[in-house]
Amino acid sequence: MNDLLAMGDLSPQQTNDLLQLAHTIKQRPTAWANYLQGKSIALLFEKPSLRTRASFAAGINRLGGHSIYLDAQNLMGEREPASDVGANLALWHDAIVARVYSQATLNELAAASGKPVVNALSDICHPCQALADLLTLQEQLGDLSQVHLTYIGDGNNVCHALMAGAAQVGMQLQIVTPEGYAPNAELLAAAQEVAAKTGGAIVVAHNLNELQQTDAIYTDTWFSMGQTRDSNDVMHDFAPFQVNSDLMKRLGAKHFMHCLPAYRGREVTAEVIDGAGSLVLQQAENRLHAQNAILVKLIEGAAA
Repeated sequence: MNDLLAMGDLSPQQTNDLLQLAHTIKQRPTAWANYLQGKSIALLFEKPSLRTRASFAAGINRLGGHSIYLDAQNLMGEREPASDVGANLALWHDAIVARVYSQATLNELAAASGKPVVNALSDICHPCQALADLLTLQEQLGDLSQVHLTYIGDGNNVCHALMAGAAQVGMQLQIVTPEGYAPNAELLAAAQEVAAKTGGAIVVAHNLNELQQTDAIYTDTWFSMGQTRDSNDVMHDFAPFQVNSDLMKRLGAKHFMHCLPAYRGREVTAEVIDGAGSLVLQQAENRLHAQNAILVKLIEGAAA
């Protein structure tokens, strides 16, 4: 691993290795307390963040490293191009964690940087979230090749990352979106190609009545940062896709997942997200452990 720019860039072996390492670091944190000693990680964020920023900063500290937060909105773009930012940061830091509006910006940063770059969210993919989600499901349900997950909502960056991750671990993933909100066709085809080799399956539907029984239901906000959709159209199109107790019971789902922030009463009811089957806080906690595994693998790769 030289960078982690998209979940689909990983091989099935790399994904499983990252999950195993994340589990090991979570169980034996003191063994990794000095791994990043003397190293500095730049956190370059164009978008607001709670979980991503706080979990990376805390995780880097637990690994014995130092992090610096940079408000990319005041640095990149009109002031100077992403290529110059990436080249300069690589002079002083051992890795760059970037949360950007556009995948193109991330690619430009990585191309100019001689140090590893991590996608902390772009418009196309959210690999850190997907790895934390897979770790959470593994902890709850065991063998991921035996897990059935349902994603309901927008075919967005989180959905794209879940598609790739599910395919890599041989998981069954069914996606249902309103018409016109399906995931990227090329990324879907790529995930389905991988799933055909690992024993997994990725299917997309647009009608809740087509869904099969499932272990867990995952949803996300209907409004993603940077999107310019008409709010009235979105509310109208997504209203039938709310995750509520009736849907959880109908599909036999014991667990609920959400990457947060969540809007209770919109994409999910408070009864579900605050209920006993909700995994949202476990997902949030596992962001730290999954991201620490990513940093360890990337620093190892850079050293090699």
